[in-house]
Amino acid sequence: MRPYTPKDNVQAKAYYTDRFWVAPRVPEEPVPEEGVYAEDLAAVKAKHEVLKAYIQRDQLVIYINPQDNLDVLRILKEERWYEMLSEMSAVDFLAERGGFEVFYQILNLNTAKRIRVKCFVDENQAVESVNPLYRSADWAEREMWDLMGVKVNNHPYLKRLIMPDDWEGHPLRKTYPLEGDEFAQWYEVDKIFGKEARDIIGPENRDPARIDRYDTERFARLGHEVPKGAPVDEGAAAPVQYQEEEGVFLIEKFNKAPKVLDKRK
Repeated sequence: MRPYTPKDNVQAKAYYTDRFWVAPRVPEEPVPEEGVYAEDLAAVKAKHEVLKAYIQRDQLVIYINPQDNLDVLRILKEERWYEMLSEMSAVDFLAERGGFEVFYQILNLNTAKRIRVKCFVDENQAVESVNPLYRSADWAEREMWDLMGVKVNNHPYLKRLIMPDDWEGHPLRKTYPLEGDEFAQWYEVDKIFGKEARDIIGPENRDPARIDRYDTERFARLGHEVPKGAPVDEGAAAPVQYQEEEGVFLIEKFNKAPKVLDKRK
């Protein structure tokens, strides 16, 4: 018999509607004394200080000093065969700890084991580039510098990856305004028309949810379209028409019985 489940809490508030909801932390387990991860950890401890190590979701997590990042990754790659850097980035802890937590996710293709190497850097502290070890770090380090502002020493071509070269600020920092700061609001106006046109054009509206229903140039009203510049008439309605009135010819082919099914019959 199906077990009874009380229904008196069906109206309970969902967690995602609570703006102060904090996700529970994933449990941290001690590193076993034997096994692959024990040998990996021993190889790192033989040459560098390990601030903290634990197992989380069947993966080894190691905290190291930031100045050791390149050599620790070299040990894990050349001596422990973690030859793939699948991900790297930084987490903003400026408000809580005054810096960033930089992490490297590496993978051993032979044993299918993963290690996450972490280090903490202050706001103006730089980390050494790991691009000589992992080519996948090239753009990842540029993105980390562009969006988070974490400096990387000895990168072969450290410049912004996503934002323009002359952009001010780093958009993925928690302190960066969601709609951009004053520089962002005037950026395109200054670039295209010059600062002297600010009073005429006004700041760029960077609110992605803003819709001007009377803007006949950019806002499409399906079934109520009007020519460009024409006044909007609430009562006028245009029939909805599609380019392929008789259907798309490719779709007709798809409706035919596939040959594989014919063979099985």
